[in-house]
This record gives sequence, C-alpha cells and structure tokens, in this order.
Amino acid sequence: MLDELGFEHPTPIQEKAIPVIRSGADVVGVAQTGTGKTAAYLLPIFMKLVKAEGMDPRVLILVPTRELAIQVGEDIEELTRYNNIRHAAVYGGIGWTKHAALIEPGIDILVATPGRLRDLYHAGAVSLKKIKTLVIDEADRMLDMGFMPQIRQLLEIIPVKRQNLLFSATFDEKVELMTEEFLDFPERIEVAPSATPAQLVKQSYYKVPNFKTKLNLVRHWLQDEEVFNRVLIFVRTKEHAENVYKVIKRKTEGEKRILHSNKGQNTRMNAIQAFKDGELRILISTDVSARGLDVSLITHVINFDLPQRYEDYVHRIGRTARANNHGEAISLIDPSEEFHLKKIEEVIRMSIDEKPLPEDLVVEPTGKAEHQEQMREIDRQKKMEDPDYKGAFHEKKKRPAKNIKPAERAMLKRKNKGKRRR
Repeated sequence: MLDELGFEHPTPIQEKAIPVIRSGADVVGVAQTGTGKTAAYLLPIFMKLVKAEGMDPRVLILVPTRELAIQVGEDIEELTRYNNIRHAAVYGGIGWTKHAALIEPGIDILVATPGRLRDLYHAGAVSLKKIKTLVIDEADRMLDMGFMPQIRQLLEIIPVKRQNLLFSATFDEKVELMTEEFLDFPERIEVAPSATPAQLVKQSYYKVPNFKTKLNLVRHWLQDEEVFNRVLIFVRTKEHAENVYKVIKRKTEGEKRILHSNKGQNTRMNAIQAFKDGELRILISTDVSARGLDVSLITHVINFDLPQRYEDYVHRIGRTARANNHGEAISLIDPSEEFHLKKIEEVIRMSIDEKPLPEDLVVEPTGKAEHQEQMREIDRQKKMEDPDYKGAFHEKKKRPAKNIKPAERAMLKRKNKGKRRR
C-alpha cells in the first residue's frame, strides 16, 4: 500500500520516529519542514487505530493554522485510502456548525486549530474523553502565536493517560519548557540540529539597496520561465505583498496570485490548490498565510524581505526541496537587513553565499524617506547591541543657556514678559 502512495524509502525522521511512537513512548521530534514528519507520526497512529471504532475521536492533532489543518487532513485522506478510519479537519474562518456536522457521524482522528476546537467543545459538538494520542504539530509556531493558554486548558479536559507527540522545526527554550510541562520522560528524536535548513536547499543572498531595485531584480529572474517555473515569494507585510504583486502582475508571464490575512479563506485555499496543481507559477505570501503549504515542486523561494523571527527563515526555505527534490532559496538584503542576515546565519549555524547583482540590472536610487527608514532601523539595531550607542536619530540636547546668542536671549526675555502680563 505504501509503495502505491510513493513511499519507497523512509526519510530519516520517519525511520527514527515510527518505531519509538509504536512503542507507546512520548516523543519530541525535531525536523526541518519538508522531511516527511507528518507521515512520521501518522503512519504509526494508523497502525494503532487499525479500523473505525465508536463515535468519539481517539487521536487529536493540534496545528497552529487553518492551512496546516487542511494539509494534514489531505495527508490523512491519502494515507487512509485502503481502510475505513474516519477523520475531520476543523479550523476557523467558516461557521462551526459545518464542522460539527462533519464530526457528528463519528470520527477516529480530529485535526484542529486551538480556537475552533474550543468552539466545538463548548458547543457540545465534540467529546474528547476517548483521546488516547495527542499530537502537537509545529509546536514552535504554536507558541509564537500565543496558544499556550488554550493548550493548558485542553490538557485539563482530555484523559491523563495518553501518548503525547510533539513535533517542531526548531527546539528553542520555549519549546523545551513546553516539553517539560506536557510530556512524561519523552524520547527526543532529532534528525538534524534544531533550525538546520534542509540539505537539498541551495541558499544565497544579494545585497540590494532599496525596494524598487528588489522589484527590478525579481522581474529580471522571472523572465526566465524555464528555470523559475514555480516560485514562492515571501514578504514581511500585507502592504509589501500588494506592492510586489502589482508590479509582477504587469511585468511577468504566467499565472500569479497573492496570499495574506486580508484575503478571504476561499481565495487563499484556491490559490494554494492552484499552486499545488501547477496552474499557478508565482505565489506571493506573508509568513502566516504560507504555513502548511506543502508543494513538492517549488523551484525557488525568494525572500523579498527577511522574516522578523529568525527561525521562520528555516520554515520559509523549507517550502522548497521537499520530497527529496532540489530547490533554491534566495534572499534580497537591503542595508537595514544585513544585521538580520548575520543573526539568521547564527541560528542556522552556517554562512549563506553572497552573489553579485546582474550586470544589466537597473539599480534605482534610494529615496530620502526609504533611506531615513533604513538608517533608523540600523540605529535601532546598534542600540540593541550597545545600549550606550546614541545614533544619528537620538534626541538633540538643549543648548546650555551660556551658549545662547545675545539676540536670542533678548527675544526669550520679551516672550517671558508677555507671559507674565497675561
């Protein structure tokens, strides 16, 4: 059955995690995105469930975003093709009653975002008293999005006797504390050091002076449809996403779309599906909107802006080089982002190659407003490194009275007299 689904050889995380999960132990799995971690916990869960049974879910898989909930649901659908195990994926953005209807006939596996799970539980639409296995997927992102209180509340209502599986691309101090709080003597499985990018991703960066030149460079690359045939462009904000999309829409060939939190759920889901199906050549997205995006043939990830959270760099570039395919991750670095690039290199414990700008690239002059914004950011970074640093934008000190010119002193006296009369 697995051969028919394309599982010829297990990935490292699958090879190490599946036997331990089958033993019943609690597990902490640390693996980069795109390494097969979803199947690493799903396959042994299926072996344990065997067949459909009862009305209430026996397995709960918590995920941080609706996109990932849908992706995991699709993976379960694919892997349960030859058995009768029932499942549902529930998430925010649509009415909870639709999800309640999915659960009502009975399910074995429930995939849920914390908020939607809370809605269904308080409405009495789902019972969690039969849960035997709890999976927390993308634990690092779960913590970043502030779901710790909901997870604590959840653990008060599900059975104490259960197997806990926690998976994360990074293992920082917050994830470690979460592990200590929720898991009992877990087996830690780490197929690569935490926050290490996938080996098949070729990484590089270009120093680019400003936003307009970044646009010119991206347009220059996208003219080559054969090489850049399925491209994911990451931006930091919704405003940048819209501005990049406007230019690329006019200047490049092939279907392209945009993802950010202001887009409706159906629009986002349709764009992701079109990207998976190969109907979409270029997808522009913020970090949150691309979570759970599992597309095996993305040729390039372009970081138009560097992420605000350094560990997200690993998640971003893990969108390419999936399922043993090769991929390329390119970052565009303006002067205010050089500091962040160094921090990212520290997180991933490797240096990223710098490449020269193409000779025929049009390099635009940096406008005054953008230059000042970059300088303020550089000042902020220097103050982070050295609290005593004053910088170019520190508040100017008032000139001592003894240095005031006589004419200025006379004018101040007249002003003060006027105030006393009033």
